[in-house]
Amino acid sequence: MIELQGQIERVTFTNAENGYTVARVRIPGDADPVTVVGTIVDPAPGSILTMRGEWTKHPQFGRQFKIVEYEASAPVTIEGIERYLGSGAIKGIGPGTAKRIVERFGEETLKVIDETPERLSEVGGIGRSRIATVREAWRGQRGVREVMLFLQGNGVSPAYAAKIFKRYGRDALAAVRDDPYRLADEVEGIGFVTADRIAARLGFPRDSLARAEAGTLHALARFASEGHVCCPREALVASAAKLLDAEGGLVDRAIAALAGTGKVVIDRTVLSGGGEAVYLARLHAAERGIAERLKTMVLGGPRELPRSVEEEVRWAETQLPFRLAARQAEAIGAAIRSRVLVITGGPGTGKSTIIKAVARILSREGRTVLLAAPTGRAAKRMSEATGMEAKTIHRLLSVDPRNGSFRNNAGNRLPCDVVIVDESSMIDTPLMHSLLEAIPEAASLVLVGDADQLPSVGPGNVLKDLIDSQAVTVVTLDEIFRQAATSRIVVGAHDIIHGRIPDFSSSEDGDFFFVEQGDVERIPALVVAIVKERIPARFGWNPVAAVQVLAPMNRGSAGTLALNSALQSALNPSGAELLRGERRFRVGDRVMQVRNNYEREVFNGDIGRLSRIDSEAQTLVADFDGRPVTYRFSDLDELQLAYAISVHKSQGSEFPAVVIPLVTQHFLLLQRNLLYTAVTRGKRLVVLVGDKRALAIAVRNDKTVSRHTGLRARLAREPGIPRGG
Repeated sequence: MIELQGQIERVTFTNAENGYTVARVRIPGDADPVTVVGTIVDPAPGSILTMRGEWTKHPQFGRQFKIVEYEASAPVTIEGIERYLGSGAIKGIGPGTAKRIVERFGEETLKVIDETPERLSEVGGIGRSRIATVREAWRGQRGVREVMLFLQGNGVSPAYAAKIFKRYGRDALAAVRDDPYRLADEVEGIGFVTADRIAARLGFPRDSLARAEAGTLHALARFASEGHVCCPREALVASAAKLLDAEGGLVDRAIAALAGTGKVVIDRTVLSGGGEAVYLARLHAAERGIAERLKTMVLGGPRELPRSVEEEVRWAETQLPFRLAARQAEAIGAAIRSRVLVITGGPGTGKSTIIKAVARILSREGRTVLLAAPTGRAAKRMSEATGMEAKTIHRLLSVDPRNGSFRNNAGNRLPCDVVIVDESSMIDTPLMHSLLEAIPEAASLVLVGDADQLPSVGPGNVLKDLIDSQAVTVVTLDEIFRQAATSRIVVGAHDIIHGRIPDFSSSEDGDFFFVEQGDVERIPALVVAIVKERIPARFGWNPVAAVQVLAPMNRGSAGTLALNSALQSALNPSGAELLRGERRFRVGDRVMQVRNNYEREVFNGDIGRLSRIDSEAQTLVADFDGRPVTYRFSDLDELQLAYAISVHKSQGSEFPAVVIPLVTQHFLLLQRNLLYTAVTRGKRLVVLVGDKRALAIAVRNDKTVSRHTGLRARLAREPGIPRGG
């Protein structure tokens, strides 16, 4: 790394949240100030920076020094001291006051403020109250420098150091020295590995119980990130012991200690083979809450109807352009009578028709019906299908942008009689618990979804657990209706989920194709040709707006990262752009939000288009279905290119055209439900590209990784719950 030392002349931009800064720094020997970028906590003109990093070249802004680590110190020249004090870095001192102070004390100014601040009374206009303000602000500045020096000296990057200081303030040194492992729990982005590295530098013993507890929590959180709500104790002990390089006995003691403090819960009642399941406390509370709430709702008994089910179904048919099938009529009857109902079925089986009919019948009866779905795109489709407003579950529950909690909850329930939720396979355990908490005691819940889709990204497998428990009424739709049966996409999807290789022989003029290419290195170029040339030439569709590439994996020659780079170069090769590390954003790019941001009201999986990059204001704007959302440059870890996205990220969405690369390189993720989910995302066209061996592997592989949850067991054993139909 290169080391530079210089004085901050001007701060062009700084983000108070994470310290990301763009500044002009005067380096001895250089005629003009240089641009430096990176994390600097509370940067102030006049400050001296000792920086280590590397020179980079920005395509728009030119040569820049990228800071990897730095140390800040107070200025030493009279001019630097005056600029520093006058910058606003020290509360209570503005430019005019700074000038008078420096005129009085000269090069001794900072020493006076540090050691004998009462002497500031020698400067006209500075009284006792102002001196107290200056003293406090100066201590804060000194605290920042001490914390940053300490943390960076112990292997913490400036970005993480900024987060630690923001969380603990001047108590950061004491917090880290006393228990560095608390950082993994309390500071976003700092996991066990970083905290463990800090602890090792501070001399914490590797066999300490505090380390074992932190490592065990990390291992349990990792299981949750893979979709598990709980973990068999033996598996948790093995995973944590490997992470910690420790004996299983130490992990057992850590689990007991964590249970004693309420951070985890040990449950002996949910595993089918017996034994102990270990839960993060919040997930245990959510799962148990779901079971208890459903029990209360189911035991409320069926609803009384003003008219017979047969009359209601006949009326619904007058609102539709066709007669309902027997199983559809059954589903509608169950929906208007049951307190809790699950309707499940694949594409083309009439789920949207049922939602529309049920919503109209219930509205006709004067009941207040709320419609919701897990994603914005799914909610929009629900609105289009029913002619009624549908919201995302987060918006339905009125999420608080400050902390992600919901304003509609057990103490402030939704004003409704019935809630109907589509794409229910996407609902994870915490979200289902929040939804059930907000539904009034006397209200009903109808869950509609495809149980054969991939389960939720978050922990749990709620829809499948509800169906398998037989504790609630379930109606399964298995008939493909005439209009849907003409679609090779629908027929092919049903073939896949039943373990059959789809027939592509008659799809020359259809909507479902397989383009064979056995050489994985040629896949990106072929995908680009299909997206950019073949589909627009044949169907006249805009390749950026209408075509979505879905890949099983992110890495590899046919993964989303490589495909995004190739597609961006082909579809949006020039224009205003922003380079962040290896990532390049251009105006016009298709982008995806990759985490929930309640303040901006954009959520994981939302897709938009970049409409503006403002280099001076350090912001960019993305348009999500007509709604502009502004991002700071420092927030760009929330966005990624979305010409190609993972199949998991596509859940709940539907696209006019879908292109799916299938290669044996993706062997670990070639699963039947993943391919089925990908194919069912395409509305009018699906093109599979790749190796037919990979297609065969995916279709035959129905051994999906089961998730550890206790919901099915809790529901199945609840006394008094009648088994569903």
